Amino acid sequence: MPTVGQSVVLTRAQARSTSMPEGEDLATLGASRTTLVLHLAVNRIEQCVAELLPNYGADCPAAVVAHATQPGEIVVHGTLGDIAAKLREAGITKSAVVIVGDVLAAENYPDSFLYSTDRDRTQKTSPA
Repeated sequence: MPTVGQSVVLTRAQARSTSMPEGEDLATLGASRTTLVLHLAVNRIEQCVAELLPNYGADCPAAVVAHATQPGEIVVHGTLGDIAAKLREAGITKSAVVIVGDVLAAENYPDSFLYSTDRDRTQKTSPA
């Protein structure tokens, strides 16, 4: 999404499983404020939120998608400050991803220059 977010990090929340590699903890990944998609995180949502709050802030948009693409799909929208409570209210305990980032609430962003009619498509790029 131009001027809002271009990168997405797909990761998981470390719990009773294999340790995360050095530098891939949520606090470190969150320092970039890129869009994060957390797999296997709903059972530890409060801890994940606590690790992300210092970088994203409580008003950062967040969403949980449970049972994506299935007939019982559930989407819960909120912010880092309230997503844990909304998740619990919805009764979501598994089969969900948590998404965090400004792209979730973006409005009035410009169209990509890639498809702009103003873009010069006659220039050739030279090999590096």
